[in-house]
Amino acid sequence: MAIADNNISDSRPVIRQLDESAINRIAAGEVVERPASAVKELVENALDADARRITIDIADGGKTLIRVTDDGCGIAGGDLALALSRHATSKIDGSDLLNIHTFGFRGEALPSLGAVGRLSISSRVQGEDAFQIKVEGGAMGNVRPVALNAGTVVTLGDLFYATPARLKFMRTDRAEAQAITDIIKRLAMAEPFVRFELRDITKDSPRTVFVAEAQTGDMFDALHGRLATVLGREFADNALAIDAERDGLHLTGYAALPTYSRGSAVAQYLFVNGRPVRDKLLVGALRGAYFDFLSRDRHPAAALFLDCDPTLVDVNVHPAKSEVRFRDPALARGLIVSALRHALAGAGHRASSTVAGGVLDAMQPERTAADAGAARIYQMDRPSLGLRAAPYQTPQQHSGFAEMARDYSGQVAAPEPVVESDPHDLPLGTARGQVHENYIIAQTATGMVIVDQHAAHERLVYEKLKRQMADNGVAAQALLIPEIVELSDGDCARLLDLADDLARLGLGIEAFGGGAIAVRETPAILGEVNAEAMIKDILDELDDMGSSQTVQARIEAILSRVACHGSIRSGRWMRAEEMNALLREMEATPHSGQCNHGRPTYVELKLSDIERLFGRT
Repeated sequence: MAIADNNISDSRPVIRQLDESAINRIAAGEVVERPASAVKELVENALDADARRITIDIADGGKTLIRVTDDGCGIAGGDLALALSRHATSKIDGSDLLNIHTFGFRGEALPSLGAVGRLSISSRVQGEDAFQIKVEGGAMGNVRPVALNAGTVVTLGDLFYATPARLKFMRTDRAEAQAITDIIKRLAMAEPFVRFELRDITKDSPRTVFVAEAQTGDMFDALHGRLATVLGREFADNALAIDAERDGLHLTGYAALPTYSRGSAVAQYLFVNGRPVRDKLLVGALRGAYFDFLSRDRHPAAALFLDCDPTLVDVNVHPAKSEVRFRDPALARGLIVSALRHALAGAGHRASSTVAGGVLDAMQPERTAADAGAARIYQMDRPSLGLRAAPYQTPQQHSGFAEMARDYSGQVAAPEPVVESDPHDLPLGTARGQVHENYIIAQTATGMVIVDQHAAHERLVYEKLKRQMADNGVAAQALLIPEIVELSDGDCARLLDLADDLARLGLGIEAFGGGAIAVRETPAILGEVNAEAMIKDILDELDDMGSSQTVQARIEAILSRVACHGSIRSGRWMRAEEMNALLREMEATPHSGQCNHGRPTYVELKLSDIERLFGRT
């Protein structure tokens, strides 16, 4: 039963044209959700103007003041009033809405900001006089001369004063300031050759929040330096360079090692043609590339840049331009997954340096007050290079070896095999012992390595099982009576599009008429399977991420359990040749730096760090 609405009159509704001010306020609701959105629009305008230096000042989380100063090409005085008109832009001519080469192109940002705040634009074109225009709540003032060296200064005060209801939905000043900082960092990653500075000038006490100096060199060097500034030196030191191309798509950037993972997706930065985006297709591809190396509660860290011809991607999906749509989504996803997996395989046994850092932090000796006030003095100097290399010599070369090796029965223990390789050629060194029947201690040319024998061997067995599965395929088990799963027509069509991919994983499906599919085969390694539940899990993952790893994940989970039970157990004593064989196989096996759950399989400690622990430096 319809309920009467007091706001609806009995007379026939009349269609009327909204005035320009109302239209701009409505548009502002889409374009400018919060102060960070306004900052994003203004900084992108500065980048489109070829600015090399951009300074952003904010007060009270951007609610009372946002000022963006740049050294770009500027706006001519005669164009200032036009720039504040809806859909007036210098970025495109309107003939081709797919061939977009700039951040902005809709011509909505400036009029929208002027409709909900107090906006002032001062600008000067090289060789001309500077001019200024102001607009408050949609009411535009006159263009007048102003003093300005070069570029443009856009000042936005009292954001949303014209729409006070929106202010009630703003978060705290600190939260809004953090959102602005995140926006600036994303744009700074996209433009490493531009200097960015963000300052908080609340209550006349300027405070620099973030500075990224302009980088030099080629693109990869510049990007690496910028990522070190934005994401930290640890990310830069533990990230792998990505450079891959396929069918007009070019992927570059840096992706961190699996052992440098995070507890949430906060360290995932994705860009399409230089534009920061939050796209579930790209996020799903990133997760798919790492899903075999991380547990469900860990997330990879990466900054990836996907560049292509503008006609291959539609950025005009939403006014905020944070979503994109690819002409060939499968191509984009496949490029990301294959490029990242290739880079991770190329890293071999490498693990992140933060693992050793955590160990050293935990091992710091306790210092007393007396220690803090006096320098420590040691009588033993650091041994020479020759003495440090002595342990690598054949055991029989050491005098008294036989005497030390005798056990209580008077028998001489068998000497360890001679290590023929130069220790400098062995990344994981030579095994020197085993402690607690679980940890192998190896000596390298520059320090020592501690290996978790069970975790390391588990990964080696797992990789071997995966190679066997890739070579021989996944055995399928035919169902005596096919299981019929009722679905909607759309879900049925999506699954049938994936039929060939699912068949390679041992899951055979075919259309059964209407919105139903018949499951005729399931992966034999999974044993008895609830086919309907698996199909629905696949569809849920397709809805969430645009792709599905459900079947492959379950198969590899079985392989992981098999590897766990078939690997060297903790508590088993190992001979020297076994330990060294394990180290050599780790060096030759990709991904051996982390176990099947993303935890490190070894920790490397440099000699200089060890000496620092004992105050020998």
